[in-house]
Amino acid sequence: MKVFSIGRKIVRTRGKYLLAVIVCIIFGIGSRMNISMLPEFVVKHFGDALWAAMIYFGLRALFIRILSMKALVLSLGFCFVIEYSQLYQAEWIFNLRNTLLGGLILGKGFLYADLIRYMVGALAAIAMDRLLMKTEQP
Repeated sequence: MKVFSIGRKIVRTRGKYLLAVIVCIIFGIGSRMNISMLPEFVVKHFGDALWAAMIYFGLRALFIRILSMKALVLSLGFCFVIEYSQLYQAEWIFNLRNTLLGGLILGKGFLYADLIRYMVGALAAIAMDRLLMKTEQP
């Protein structure tokens, strides 16, 4: 019976992380679409921070046994690689970035400030993970 208990805990934990991913997506897109109704600080910073948090929670959902610090490092690495890829300006990737989905995933232009926003978002995600979900390993 203990095996079933562990399996249920993993499913429950994965579900919490998937919910966190969905919440990050909703608020992140909201921060990019409702710009006239939101404070400038939110419009300027929250989208990138939420994107990094979404990557962190996504890693925790996909790789349920990954340690939170490893997920933090991997999520920041992923975000930084995507940000630095914006320095590459070939026509094919420029056209891809000009699509809605391409722009949301790959971004449009390199900014050092985005790296700080990613760090804030990923650190907030790991803090929420440790405080609210109280999980290190399922």
